[in-house]
Amino acid sequence: MRVLSPALSFLLLAATDAFSPISSGRPSTILHGGGGMDAYDAQMAAIAQNQKLASSSGPVSSVATATATPSPGYGSASSYLDTLSRTDAIAADMLNSSRKASTAASAPVQTDNFKSSPRWRKKTKQLATLGPASSSFEMIEKLFLAGADVFRLNFSHGEHAQKKELLDIIRQVEAKYDHPIAILGDLQGPKIRTGTFANPAGEMLQAGQIFRFDSDETPGTAQRVFLPHPEILEASEVGHVLLIDDGKVKVVVVGKGAGYLDCEVVVGGMIKDRKGVNTPDSILEISCLTPKDREDLDYMLSIGVDWVALSFVQRPEDIVEIKRLIMSYNPNNANPPRIMAKIEKPSCFWGDNLKRIVDLCDGIMVARGDLGVECQPEDVPILQKTIIDECRAQGKPSVVATQMMESMIESPTPTRAEASDAATAIYDGADAIMLSAESAAGAYPEESVLMQQRIINRVEGDAHYSKYLQATRPKITDGSTASAIILAARSVARNVNAKCIASFSNRGETARKASMKRPEQPILAISPLKETCRHLAMSWGVYPEYCPTENLNTDNFRDMLRTCCEITLKKGLVSEDKDLIVVTAGFPFGTPGAANIIRVIPAAGPTFWDETQ
Repeated sequence: MRVLSPALSFLLLAATDAFSPISSGRPSTILHGGGGMDAYDAQMAAIAQNQKLASSSGPVSSVATATATPSPGYGSASSYLDTLSRTDAIAADMLNSSRKASTAASAPVQTDNFKSSPRWRKKTKQLATLGPASSSFEMIEKLFLAGADVFRLNFSHGEHAQKKELLDIIRQVEAKYDHPIAILGDLQGPKIRTGTFANPAGEMLQAGQIFRFDSDETPGTAQRVFLPHPEILEASEVGHVLLIDDGKVKVVVVGKGAGYLDCEVVVGGMIKDRKGVNTPDSILEISCLTPKDREDLDYMLSIGVDWVALSFVQRPEDIVEIKRLIMSYNPNNANPPRIMAKIEKPSCFWGDNLKRIVDLCDGIMVARGDLGVECQPEDVPILQKTIIDECRAQGKPSVVATQMMESMIESPTPTRAEASDAATAIYDGADAIMLSAESAAGAYPEESVLMQQRIINRVEGDAHYSKYLQATRPKITDGSTASAIILAARSVARNVNAKCIASFSNRGETARKASMKRPEQPILAISPLKETCRHLAMSWGVYPEYCPTENLNTDNFRDMLRTCCEITLKKGLVSEDKDLIVVTAGFPFGTPGAANIIRVIPAAGPTFWDETQ
């Protein structure tokens, strides 16, 4: 701070001089939160009472039904001004509805501010995959209230119309609670599989035998099988490993010729029709986008998903390919969906591939399913940490996925190992953790989301967590004014014990840089663009808020500060008149990366100190 202090002092003075004459009015005093709902079991009981809300308005099971009851649009002027009272009423109704739960340790604790509950206080984000177990309005709403910040639509399964229906329901929930929700469309990617066998039951391969993969479409035997992927036959070399059926069968190439590979079976087992083949030692000369993926991508872009997850990423060029397709779909779209690369191939770690992939995309998913097949089990935790560290260094969100709460597909509680796994990802500094089948097809989708939220809040309340984040904070070295402002804002917030850091942002870059430093305070990102708010729903510690243009007077910074105070109250980030907020902004507003103002204000408004002198 020795270098930044003079610049910070200048900015503070300049910002003060730039304000319009101070008016005599100020916002009403803060509504006190009355203490949060600390008992997680009480929260479980309260969320379970969503049925009371559903019964008051009738069952909602489809988009058509969900739209039957009109509600203010997400971020509209009316919803913007009345959301606090409306959500407080909903919360009061939920919390006043009580029942005895087998795990409840105490009765539900009432709170004056809906946003003071643990669901709204966490910094690590949660992704929940939607599927047969979570396709109704009621269940999606429950998952949102339990902690889900992003919903994943898996395009490996289901029809396009089903995905559109889910997207519409999510937007209905978003409008109801006036809170940005991101939607991630996940592309399937290439599926490399063997051909069929003459024996419908398959063949048992014995360790030590020689087995051939070839280009002959004749049904397979115990000695050979058709491999309809000539790129594997070309790319594989002697000594390369092939893994069949998620690694249940392992073979090593011992010879190759025109159109075939001879392999020695290292780990024997049953091999059946159309089983998956993994190639950990080879980069295949194929596109990561199949014809189906291209159709799905076009559909995603047409319905407006916020993030696109790209499977089977082998090298940086794969990111360039999908970015080109997205831009060609609508060259005039200033807010295209963000790209998330799924890291599941060992080639992503060759040379500087990982650094280049992170640089080119907008986020990374640690896809531990295929990554765990193609890499040694003992390597996966190290690779997970490596990916998270690189993402933090470049300011890109990272998501840890696969088998987080696997046992909760059939059980209401996770194993202790699963709880520890989720906690480890949080301690590592991941921006988000994800559920797959647990929320999509399991018997306990709501409980699995809530369990992750409980783990997040427990870890984030641990003193070790803050120490780990401080010890591993990346340096921002680009030398930009925006970066200097962010560094100064974090330092000022810590020194004055501010309740939050607020950032007015058009594209979200300032908020993402603030998230990169993992400050102790929550980051409020205020933007006039819905797309920006939804993109930021993926970033650690960021509380995005869409503020319609009609409610954001960008010509008067004092009015913007007053709007900021109203939003911090709405989100429960402040509770006292004198709670401090560190605000950053850039003028002229809307210029990317133009953060050049910082100011400290009390929660009661920019004129509060003047009136109390």
